[in-house]
Amino acid sequence: MRVTRENSHEIKKVCVIGPECTGKTDLSQFLAQHYQTPWVEEYARAYLNKLGRAYDQIDLLKIAHGQLRMEDEWIYEANRILICDTNLIVIKVWSEYKYGNCDPDILRKITERKYELYLLTQVDIPWADDPQREHPDKREHFWQIYKKEITATGVPFFEISGERETRRKQAVEAINSTFKF
Repeated sequence: MRVTRENSHEIKKVCVIGPECTGKTDLSQFLAQHYQTPWVEEYARAYLNKLGRAYDQIDLLKIAHGQLRMEDEWIYEANRILICDTNLIVIKVWSEYKYGNCDPDILRKITERKYELYLLTQVDIPWADDPQREHPDKREHFWQIYKKEITATGVPFFEISGERETRRKQAVEAINSTFKF
């Protein structure tokens, strides 16, 4: 199906969400390849790589806008589904944790942006150091917050856990059963 502005609402958006270092990117890449569709990378990674300084709260707003722009661009290349390696809930949680609040524009955009399925990645894989990762000791804490946040959306979600192949199988089964692929 050729995606146009008129039928872009027919594309199902799947968001892979979870704490740092829980296999989100690996899973997103796999799912995009499996379903022959694009995946929306985590905009924050590229943004922070180019920043040249420690980020501050205003950077989170810029990251949020960049993430949404990427989603809006890639939806026109999607094949039935669009895989999103994160969304604005992650930015909200991070902002509230680090700064005690979240920009109202981010909160508004969270309510406006719809996803049809969340895949919540569990913290049962080993931590891998990365200069952009900040809290290896708080993954379970953040996992609980993400679960609460996505539960509040009312959107179906599946918990993804285990070794790489198990995670991939769980994710494919979740997508196929949700969308009857």
